[in-house]
Order: sequence, then C-alpha cells, then structure tokens
Amino acid sequence: MHKYFSVLFFCCVAQVAFCQSPKTYSSSQIFEQIKKLDVLGSVLYVAAHPDDENTRLLAYLADGKLYRTAYLSMTRGDGGQNLIGDEQGVELGLIRTQELLAARRIDGAEQFFTRAFDFGYTTSPEETLQFWDHDKILSDVVWVIRKFQPDIIITRFPTTGEGGHGHHTTSAILAEEAFEAAADPTKFPEQFKYGVKPWQAKRLLWNTFNFGSVNTERPDQFKIDAGGYNALLGKSYGEIAAQSRSQHKTQGFGVPASRGTSLEYFKTIKGPAPVNTLMDGVPTNWLRINQQSMETMIQNLIQDYSFQKPQNSLPALIKIYQSLKKSPDGYWRTEKLKEIKQIIKECMGLYMEATTNTMFAVQGDPLDINFVADNRLGAAVSISSVTIESKKFDLNDDLPADENVAHKFEILIPATAKISQPYWLVAPMNKGSFNVSDQELIGKPQNDPQTARVTLNINGEDIEYDIPIQYKSNDPVKGEQYQPLFIVPRVELKSRPELAISVNKNPVNIKLDTIINSKAADNFTVKETHSANVAIIKKGNDNFYSISGPDQSNTEMIDWSATEGNSVYDSYKTIIEYPHIPNIIYFKKAESKLVAIDLKTDGKRIGYIPGAGDKVADAIQKMGYEVTVLSQKDITLQNLKQFDAIITGVRAYNIYEWLNDSYNTLMNYVKNGGVLLVQYNTNNNIGPVKARIGPYPFTISRNRVTDENAAVDFVHPENTLMNYPNKITQADFKDWIQERSTYEAVDFGENYKTLFSMHDSNRDPSQGNLIYTDYGKGRFVYSGLVFFRELPAGVPGAYRLFANLIAKPVEDSK
Repeated sequence: MHKYFSVLFFCCVAQVAFCQSPKTYSSSQIFEQIKKLDVLGSVLYVAAHPDDENTRLLAYLADGKLYRTAYLSMTRGDGGQNLIGDEQGVELGLIRTQELLAARRIDGAEQFFTRAFDFGYTTSPEETLQFWDHDKILSDVVWVIRKFQPDIIITRFPTTGEGGHGHHTTSAILAEEAFEAAADPTKFPEQFKYGVKPWQAKRLLWNTFNFGSVNTERPDQFKIDAGGYNALLGKSYGEIAAQSRSQHKTQGFGVPASRGTSLEYFKTIKGPAPVNTLMDGVPTNWLRINQQSMETMIQNLIQDYSFQKPQNSLPALIKIYQSLKKSPDGYWRTEKLKEIKQIIKECMGLYMEATTNTMFAVQGDPLDINFVADNRLGAAVSISSVTIESKKFDLNDDLPADENVAHKFEILIPATAKISQPYWLVAPMNKGSFNVSDQELIGKPQNDPQTARVTLNINGEDIEYDIPIQYKSNDPVKGEQYQPLFIVPRVELKSRPELAISVNKNPVNIKLDTIINSKAADNFTVKETHSANVAIIKKGNDNFYSISGPDQSNTEMIDWSATEGNSVYDSYKTIIEYPHIPNIIYFKKAESKLVAIDLKTDGKRIGYIPGAGDKVADAIQKMGYEVTVLSQKDITLQNLKQFDAIITGVRAYNIYEWLNDSYNTLMNYVKNGGVLLVQYNTNNNIGPVKARIGPYPFTISRNRVTDENAAVDFVHPENTLMNYPNKITQADFKDWIQERSTYEAVDFGENYKTLFSMHDSNRDPSQGNLIYTDYGKGRFVYSGLVFFRELPAGVPGAYRLFANLIAKPVEDSK
C-alpha cells in the first residue's frame, strides 16, 4: 500500500536520541516492563558531570527494583578533556550529552541537566558558585525535582569536600538545599504556572564511596547489594553498568564488567533514615493513589503472560489502559499511561518508522517523509490517521498481519522554521551558565524531536503514538543507518580562518564561504561588520586584515551576515560524528577573531606527534612554522634531524605505547641539539604513563592551577627562556582561559629547572607547571601549562611563551 500527501511543516526538527534503528523488544523485556507497571516509586540521583553517576546503582534501581530512575547532572561536561577527538568546550558538552543518553538507554534510567556550564576544575564550592550563579542553578534543581517528583534523592558526593572537585561538592550542596526548597511554596513560585507543585521527597541520601585513598564507606551505614543477576535481561547489574559507563568514551572510561555481590553504602543527610529498604515509608504500589483494582489487574496480567505469544495480553492491557484513563489526573496516572501504551505497541510487535532520504531539511524547501508500519504479530489494529503538526491525514488502514503498509508525505518547511540549534546554545551564554528563557526546556537533555503522530485503533480503543522523524540510509559496510533529521538555514556563511593571527602587524587573508542550501535562495546580500580598528587591504579578490586603531586593541571581531527579505543568516552548521552516538549538529556564528601579536620565532620546521585531540598544530602554523605530523614510522634519528623542535600532543604518552620504544631516539635527537616539548599527560584511568618521557625521572601528578587569573611569579626572570626570542612579562599571562596548568610535574630533582611559581588561592605555591633541562646540545621541556586551551583561543602571551620554549637552545638557558 502506498499513498502520497502534502502538508506544511511548522516546527523545528531537532536531535533524535537514536543512531540505530527504532528499538524493538524481546518477550522477556516486555515482561520486565509489565512487572514495572506494578511499581510506583522514583529515585533521582544527583552529581556534577557526565561519568560521575553510579551506573551500577542506576541499573539496579531501574532494572532490578523497577523504580522510575533518573540522573541529574549539573553540567554537560563541557570543561573536560577529550580522548577521542579535538572538540573542546560546548562541542565536548554536546558529545558528552549524547554519551550520557547512550548510557541511559543501556541502564534504563532517564537523564536531566541544569543550565550550569562546566568551566573547568575548581578547588571549592565557593569558587564554583562565583560562576554558576547559585540561585539560577538551585532553581533548576528545584524545577527538576518538582517535575520528576522523586521519592528519594541520592547524591554521589558529600557537602564536606571528600569528592575533591569543587563542582562535586557544589552538586551536593545544591541537592541538599533543593530537597527543602522544592517543598517550599515560597521558593521559585514562578515555576507553578507551568504545572508543577511543591514536592517533598522522603529522604536525601549520600551514596558513599571508596575511591582509591578516599574511603567514606562505614560499617554502620545503610547498605544494599546492587550486584545481582537479572535473568530476564540475561545480565548482572554490574555487567549492565560496565556497558553503560563505557559509553563515556571521550573520557576513556571503558571498564570491565563486574559480577557477584556488590554492596552500595548510604549515609542519611535529610529525612528519616532507611532501615529495611531505600523506600522505607514510601508506598510503591497502587495504594499510593487509591487504585487497588489496578494492582489486581496487573497481577493477573503478569500471571497470564505468554512469552511465546505476548499479543495474547492485548485485551487485558487495553482494559487496564481504559480503566486508568478514568482515574483522576495525577503524576502516576500520566506515567503509567505512557508505560502501558508502550507495552501495548510492543506486545503487538508493531513496527513503525517515519524517515527521510536526507539528513537536512532546508527552510522554505519541500521534504518527503516515508512512513512504514508492520503489524508483525497480526493483532486487530488499524491506522486511523497520521498527523504532522496541525495537519491530519485520515487513513483508516487496516494493518494486515506482517505486511508493510507504506505512505509518503510531502511537506513544506516554512522559511521561518527554527534551525536545529541545541536549545541551550540559542542565546549567548554567561561564563558559568547557559541562558534558557523557556522554563519548560530547562532540565531536558536535548531538543525534542519532530514527530509524526499516529492514531491507532487497537481492539476498538484509539491510542496515539509519536514517531520521531529520522534520516534513513544504507551503508555498504554498516548496513541500515538511522540518524537525526536537522533543519538548516537557506544560506550559511563561514569565515576562514576563524582565528586569524596577525604576527607583527602583518595582514592576514580571511575568506568568506557562502553555502547555499536552497535553490530558491538567490536574492540575498552579505554584510561585514567590524570596528574602526580593523584595517583592510584588497589584493585582487582577497581581503587582508590587520589591527591598526588608536586604542591599541590586540583583539577584534569581524562578523558576517546575509539578508534575504526579512530573514538574516549569520551562521554555519557543524556536524560532529562518532560511531557510539547519533550525529550532532550545532551552528556557529560567521565570525573571525583577529589577534595582533608581537611575536618573534627562532626555527622553521616543527614535527608534531598528535595526542588524544588538540588544535595546537594549527596554532603553530599560524605562528609561521612549517608543521609536519609524525607517526611511529617517522621516529628515526635521520628523519628527526630536519626539525628544529618536536612537540607531542596532549596525552600522547597515554595513548601511544610505541613512544616508549622511541625513547632513545627522541633523547638522542635532544642530545644532538633538538628541542622536545611534551605537553601534559595523565596518570589516571585514561591510561597511566608507561613510557619514559624525559632524560631524567619525574612524576606526573594531579596538581593543577584552576584559576586562569592566578598570579604568576617568575622564578628566574633573567633566564634565556624568559627573554629569547620574546621578552616575557606579566602581560603575557593576561586573558588566559579556564585554567593555568594541569597534571603538573613533581619529584623532578635538581636536573630540572623551573620558570614559574603559581597557585590557587587556597593552595600552596608550586613550580611543576613547567620544567625543563638542557640535555647535551638540546632541550627537553614538560609543560603542564594549558597551551592546548590558550593557543586555539588566541591568547597572545601563550604564543610568545610557546615560541620561546621551542626556540633553538642557547648557552645561558640554565
């Protein structure tokens, strides 16, 4: 069966949470969901970042105890590090958001966020709240609690600092405050007009831990065994947890599965302490909403369930659905109706999809949507209608047994449709938080997908299902692929380069690319905007830019926009693709940051060994160097002779074991007059450093300076590295971003020298941020200074210091 329709498409098509085909369920999984119908309890787990959550406990609560379970992460992990690519900041936050959603699809929990931005490591909650805005983020936690209505709230970290990171401690502080504020009608009353009401959870618990040298578990704490085996799922909760946690690939958090007993410990923070179960004092059956008859019907459904013929449960499920619809409105009525609808669909084996042949829908252009339904177990079901936005298509198609029924709809994307920008990136952000004005978006992990609403008649009952619209394709190697469908603008603008470095006032060529997505977009004008400090020299069709204004600014922004009628286009799409998550889209402004740097360099050719992902090699090219990317086969003494300096990318020694075999070659290169600069490596779960790094021993610690404005004392201001080829002054440490240093060196002995002493306000001074030694005719440098952040951000002083570090050695650098 094939039919063709057309309709206007009014709303934004946003990210869909699947990169595989629409999920199907085995008979045992359906039975698990039927059992969950008889459980009315909910748990909210609270921490600071993606990967902070206890996935074993989440799996146990969601899949074992069958509670509605969710994880509230304060941030999206934007300030973390990236093991699998070069995305940082909001780009990394986008990836880690999807990694959390991938984890939740495995462990059965749900996912929420606040508007807090992960701006980097902090040492205290006081420092954290300088940027997060206490009341703003507290209101978000309160909002999620009032929406989700958890019976118990569990924090990963305590308020007393044992969690280390200032964000960790702050997450516990906010959870404790929100536990009471959510129940207080005088707190954030503006939320009530959106349908929430005050909510008092029964208790607040801290899920204590044993992390290395920090053991907060005590024998007298309440404990449960979360390590059991779920026969219906064929896995232990430790196995589920390992698969879930291993989705945090950007952080290198792949872990082995655990089996057998695994105790979880809890300390009561607020409310009555549990004695027998986490839910002591909380009714978790239908008695809590005075619907005892529902419990009887569901118990009969469980008893009569056929694993071979789940469709036999349809009459009982429809009866339960009809009975529950007649009950008074309320939280659990709403949630259980959703669950029953899903189970009805699964028991029929009903497959439905709505797909397109393109990943991008263009403003103002038509789009074909293919709808397919297959009634695989032959239930008595018909499609009454399909609705896309406000247009309803009456079909009245009876669905025969195990036969595809297909329809095609042509829709028109309005020229004014919103592009698929993640909702938290639509408005300009603050340093420590995103700005979201729509209250009902706050807390959501991602944009809601555009859907096709399908009305089915099942055994005489009309039931509606929302089917996400996805892009479907076939890959010769991977097979059938499903990805999100994105709305893109008719015109995109992109400048090249986005970071333009004007060295010694030399003008820089900046180009503007115009991408026309709609064939009808042929009547637009492009406008360029910048301050009077920007000078332009035309050479043929190219424009060269420099800064030459009276206010001696060293940084200027150049913006572009295109106008078509009343529409303005000033951005371009960026697609992030990794195999473990759906494709991600976001839009960046068409702008270039022009930075003037008084910079001298010594040397011409640089060899760069890429690490886990950074943009330093591109920055070095902007300094005027010729950069060659090196791999294992290139590390020979004869080949390295051509380079003035060799630089290793961040965490290179963590990910390349072959660097251990290259140690003698690299040391001989240094001894013969070369410079080897090693950017930071780690000694944690990403992979301990197994290789020797420098000519003399030193240890990599977890010490860091998190305050990007921390005072920097010059240990040896007369040192050549401070004066050649650039004289380093305090001005060179202005305008750094996020932090000063990370993973500093310790225990380095007298063979190594230092240049800088710095510290956070509540820490002792340290000099391990950068160490060096003259070795033979050359120089070895280990840098914990975060050049991988500062250089791509266009921080002038970072360029000047970096040039000194890789300059040819001279005798008085000691």
